[in-house]
Amino acid sequence: MAEAADFQGTSASPARRWLRRAGTLLAGAPLLAGLLQLPAAGPAQADSSGTVSVSLDSLSPSAPTDGDTVTVSGTVTNNGKQAVTDAHVGLRVGPQLTSRSEIDSVARHSDEPQSGTGTEVGDKYEEKFDKLAPGVAEHFTISVPVDKLDLGDDGVYEFDVTLSGQTSAQAWDQVLGIQRTFLPWQPSEADTKTKTSFLWPLISTAHLTAKTGAGELQTPEFLDDDLAKELAPGGRLAQMVDLGKDLDVTWVIDPDLLASVDAMAAGNYRLQAADGTSTPGPREHQAVAKQWLAALQKAVAGKEVVALPFGDPDLASLAHNGTSVTGSLSHLKDATDVAAITVKTVLHVTPSTDFAWPVDGAVDPSIMKVATSAGADRVIARSDSLQETGGLPYTPSAARPVGGGTTAVVADARLSTAFEGDLTKAGAATLAVQRFLAQSLSLNAQTDKQRSIVVAPQRMPTASQAQAMATALKALQGGTWSQSQDLSAAAKDKPDPGATTRIPPRSAYPSSLRRQELPKAVFDQIARTQDKLDNFRVILSDQSRVVTPFGRAINREMSTSWRGRRGEAVGYRDGVEAWIDDLTEQVKLIDKSETKLSGRSATIPVTVQNNLVQPVGHLVLRLTSTMPTRLKIGGKAYDEQPVEVSGGHSQSVKFTTSANANGRVTVLAQLYTEDGQPYGDAVSFDVKVTEVTPTVMLVIGGGVLLLVLAGFRMYTQRKRAAARQADEDGPGTAGEDTGEPGNPEAPGDRLPEESDSTPRADGPEQPSDPAPDTAPESADPSGTGERVDR
Repeated sequence: MAEAADFQGTSASPARRWLRRAGTLLAGAPLLAGLLQLPAAGPAQADSSGTVSVSLDSLSPSAPTDGDTVTVSGTVTNNGKQAVTDAHVGLRVGPQLTSRSEIDSVARHSDEPQSGTGTEVGDKYEEKFDKLAPGVAEHFTISVPVDKLDLGDDGVYEFDVTLSGQTSAQAWDQVLGIQRTFLPWQPSEADTKTKTSFLWPLISTAHLTAKTGAGELQTPEFLDDDLAKELAPGGRLAQMVDLGKDLDVTWVIDPDLLASVDAMAAGNYRLQAADGTSTPGPREHQAVAKQWLAALQKAVAGKEVVALPFGDPDLASLAHNGTSVTGSLSHLKDATDVAAITVKTVLHVTPSTDFAWPVDGAVDPSIMKVATSAGADRVIARSDSLQETGGLPYTPSAARPVGGGTTAVVADARLSTAFEGDLTKAGAATLAVQRFLAQSLSLNAQTDKQRSIVVAPQRMPTASQAQAMATALKALQGGTWSQSQDLSAAAKDKPDPGATTRIPPRSAYPSSLRRQELPKAVFDQIARTQDKLDNFRVILSDQSRVVTPFGRAINREMSTSWRGRRGEAVGYRDGVEAWIDDLTEQVKLIDKSETKLSGRSATIPVTVQNNLVQPVGHLVLRLTSTMPTRLKIGGKAYDEQPVEVSGGHSQSVKFTTSANANGRVTVLAQLYTEDGQPYGDAVSFDVKVTEVTPTVMLVIGGGVLLLVLAGFRMYTQRKRAAARQADEDGPGTAGEDTGEPGNPEAPGDRLPEESDSTPRADGPEQPSDPAPDTAPESADPSGTGERVDR
């Protein structure tokens, strides 16, 4: 304004120059503020940085050709406090963008009115509004023949939708809002087409637990019913299949997802409840799962299918935190081995298991080593990790031989990240599609050399992101500068000799990804759970009932999907370990109270209980005396016996013992597996040895003493009686008037001092009789002790 007030050829006064400079500074302040707060690269979206925001809800066709009519629709919203008058929405074609970085720059400033714009197409192709009230949104639709856009050579053009008008404070026509996007222009077939491989990922979070029902069907238990929501019509996974079936893509599938859906389709499944119980899953979800599987089988028929290791293990976490834990790499090998079997069983196709896919394609030497340790010789990396250092003027092909027979398949970072962020709003999705197509065409125009480019999007696209991906792919595959190619073909393609093959060092791994890794403690817990599983499985008659669900659950514990979900990950791992503990405790020793041992030898029973539904064996029960000098088990300090128990039963195992002295002895009972590993908790109990008890000794001693005294008294009394008789009869009268000769007593006579209670050897048992070696068995409760069998 100050410059316009000056006349050409005259000198401005100092005061006027000062005013002009001040005005220039004030006018430039918003631009400076905008430059200092540039938005991060990504799908550009309209915001309130201008007076009016412009949302571009649709642009069709996305890549027009000769004879097409371009139709643009969207909304304009007055974000200011003053009404906008004499407003109109117009279309402007900006300059041709000759590099991929120029496209990035336009995307970063997509809604800044201060940036330069092209010339409007013309009054005929605009939509007018007499007035835009504050806070009010108005819809618009404009159609223009492509030949009216004055597009020149083939390439990418900036394409702007602007809202121009006046306000009471600024009463002249000006651009008050803008939305910049891109118009790919390749009306005829390109001389050289880029071969594009687009990965279509079917991956979800962990849904199945390690728990299964006790019956023959082993009813699976799910964490929740979220999977059914994803499979239902309109759900994320349902849309991925419905959209992908019409696209030339490489399906990248986590076999765990297929196994989970297949388990739901079987009909009988249960849902975990907060109180530790479970409830039956809705029967109608069985039909949903069956329908989804049937649709997927049709969608992948004739297409390339890549199977990730079961559960999609986090390769970076394993490389950085898990390799120091024994057995961690074996889980990756197991997950890889079961992947092909699962996919072939469920989808009836043979997948490729040659590919490993680290998170976001970020690699370092340790990740490459772990990724290929299970047999995969192709690692899907990304160009923002494996960056070019050779100064190539174009984007090289994806395949890079990195040594040791391993190929890094480097996905293009710009194309792979084009559909990230919130695309639920139509304006954001449209901008993402146009930017993707612009980058693809710009890449193709870099050189006449044909190249193979790979697009590896985010692992779990939302429904809106998947819809944007599908829209862009349909335009690309129906366009004139790209042709579809499978991932395996891209990996086998001839690499560019100038492309970098140097794997970045570990220090270059992004810190944002490192913060989300599974820590070493996770792999320690996995190893502990595996040890418990190994110890438990050896006693089972049917190991598959436990090994399979727990093995797959351990694979899920290493899943990439736990990133950003630490609390849920901890809960899942704790649940798996708690369940193996609970199953292990179903085979146990029954506690014993104090046992009384009367006599020199007896047998001690120890009971093993099996609450599992299947028989157990390969167990050894060891009974150990802590004082073998007093009590021996089987003639030594301890004895062992093999144990086999039917499902749902108990088995009593008897041990022969011998006592050498009275007293109390602690005995330990412990189950062992056949390889000598302790199984379950030991049971200890006391054995009270009473070979000859004090009470019995007292009774026997008292009885003997009474017998001796009675016999002595009888002897003396008889002797005295005989002497008196002799004195009364005198000499020579012995035997006169008596009974049988020589009998000192007549028949039936007895001494008056004799008692009827005198013990008799053949009479009934009396209190003074000797006690038996051990107490008789009693049917009554034993109270504080147990009696043992003799």
